[in-house]
Amino acid sequence: MEHTIAAISTATGEAGIGIVRMSGLTSFEIGKKIFKPIKEIDDKNLENRTLRYGHIYDDDKLIDEVLIAFMKGPNTYTREDIVEIYTHGGIISVKKVLDLTLKNGAKIAEKGEFTKRAFLNGRLDLSQAEAVIDMIKAKTDKAYEASINQLEGSLKKDIKKYRDGLLNLLAHVEYSINFTEDGQEELDNSVIIKEGEEILEGLKKLYNSSNRGKIIRDGINTTIIGKPNVGKSSLLNNLAKVNKAIVTDIPGTTRDIIEEYIDIDGVALKISDTAGIRDTDDIVEKIGVDRSLDFAQSADLIIAIFDLSKELDEEDKIVLDLLKGRKAIVLLNKDDLESKLDIDSLNIDENIPVIRISIKNNKGIDKLEETISKMFLQGEIISSNETLVTNIRHQDILGRAINHLESSLNDMKLNIPIDCVEVDLRDSWEILGEITGETIEDDVLDKIFKDFCIGK
Repeated sequence: MEHTIAAISTATGEAGIGIVRMSGLTSFEIGKKIFKPIKEIDDKNLENRTLRYGHIYDDDKLIDEVLIAFMKGPNTYTREDIVEIYTHGGIISVKKVLDLTLKNGAKIAEKGEFTKRAFLNGRLDLSQAEAVIDMIKAKTDKAYEASINQLEGSLKKDIKKYRDGLLNLLAHVEYSINFTEDGQEELDNSVIIKEGEEILEGLKKLYNSSNRGKIIRDGINTTIIGKPNVGKSSLLNNLAKVNKAIVTDIPGTTRDIIEEYIDIDGVALKISDTAGIRDTDDIVEKIGVDRSLDFAQSADLIIAIFDLSKELDEEDKIVLDLLKGRKAIVLLNKDDLESKLDIDSLNIDENIPVIRISIKNNKGIDKLEETISKMFLQGEIISSNETLVTNIRHQDILGRAINHLESSLNDMKLNIPIDCVEVDLRDSWEILGEITGETIEDDVLDKIFKDFCIGK
């Protein structure tokens, strides 16, 4: 990491300010070369983390009027010398300043390279580094709270505790392997088994939190389905509190998938309004119907809408077939009109909630939101300081570590030779280290940081 990296750290577009960030050995040198302060400053004052006002010049050419901060490592985000230049917002000004840093010796940062350096320099462990991108992508308060909790080291502390426990068990097992043959007293396996089962219970608790964690982090992939004109687009608009979808009395108005994120009790609903399901000769609409069917197959939750004011028809039956074996909610819309639908003829599975609503009169929408919350969180209140596993990589690692630990404990109970027990126990300890980055391959590390944005 000898070279200095630079990148734009703010989003592209019109804004009050833009930020160009440098990190590395020559960041101060480059910063002093391109920045001309209103008042002359010496090197000592550059280190006091004070914003300085001045201008960025390319030789004698004025580039922008800026504020600049020189931050001496190791007390920085990357633990390296960092320079941040606060330019006028917009596309041109920040790009010109970035180009000037590159012209003077910096290299463009790769995706996530600032955070990767923070990890490699020991400021963050890998779970904390991954929490950074989760904070950036958070769409609800609960998702943000879960990621900031992880950034503060909640998962790191738990993993360290369990790895330390496993290391202690390994020391006992190694003692048995190396010394009992010399006449030393054998250790009581029951003590090792008891401590191992306590660790196993803790790991399983973390693993089991991953279902709720995934929902909080990624949201619930939800698809609204139904035949044309049952109220799908109206429901999306009602939940989103904005006219996202076009609503008309003309069947087939919605031809493509319309998506919106909606916050329900701190959980994001990634909700998709799909084309009405029906037979059609319109090629474009038919493509939309086919996509609706595909979305319904992959959704975490299907919201199926039926029109109470009309009798059951073949198009409704196609919708009903899509609900078999799926997590779904059935909405009976237009409850404000005379009912012509024989509800018993729907033959809806008893596990699927059925709610009568009138989207027009905003009736039953609160019941729908309450039902969604109960279905996915089982009414549990998630504490802001509770450790949740929100990352599928962490879930996979925990699952593998649990399997090896269970195998080791079972072997102990069956009095399998102690050296065989040691292999699974050590594997469990090493696998857990992949979460914090203590035992991870370089190619996996590169893949993780490629999910970051440039400049973070």
